[in-house]
Amino acid sequence: MTPEDLVRHYGLEPIPREGGRFRRTWAGPERPDGRPEGTAIVALFTSATDDFSALHRLPSDEVWHFYLGDPLDMLLLAPDGGVRSVVLGPDVLGGMHPQYTVPAGTWMGARVARGGAWSFLGCTMAPGFTYEGYEHGDAAELTARYPAEAARITALCRP
Repeated sequence: MTPEDLVRHYGLEPIPREGGRFRRTWAGPERPDGRPEGTAIVALFTSATDDFSALHRLPSDEVWHFYLGDPLDMLLLAPDGGVRSVVLGPDVLGGMHPQYTVPAGTWMGARVARGGAWSFLGCTMAPGFTYEGYEHGDAAELTARYPAEAARITALCRP
């Protein structure tokens, strides 16, 4: 199986602003506020230099699920100033996570782990994702707030 096979099979399209490719696989009924009760997507990232999940934050918890391929390195920047690195992947006993919940309001970004070629994963939210809730990260603002992570932040931001 190749990334191209997955793109064809699922009809994956570019994720606006964030990067990678995705397809929404489920959206629950609409709530009174216009958001769906929940959403689920499948997503693909490759080791190409410009193919990563740019730093962003969302108003609801988001559950990331690892499915296939190589591990994915995630950088999480908490509202309280805390920083966490998480690796999604199959080596659970080695410290990787097959599933990880990113708390609402946390800046998150990810890329295929060094030496890897591609990662296929899913993300689930409840209430569901809307583009109005997506906040794109700004490298200057984030490095000012989390200076010890400046290099990683710069590598995970796009204009």
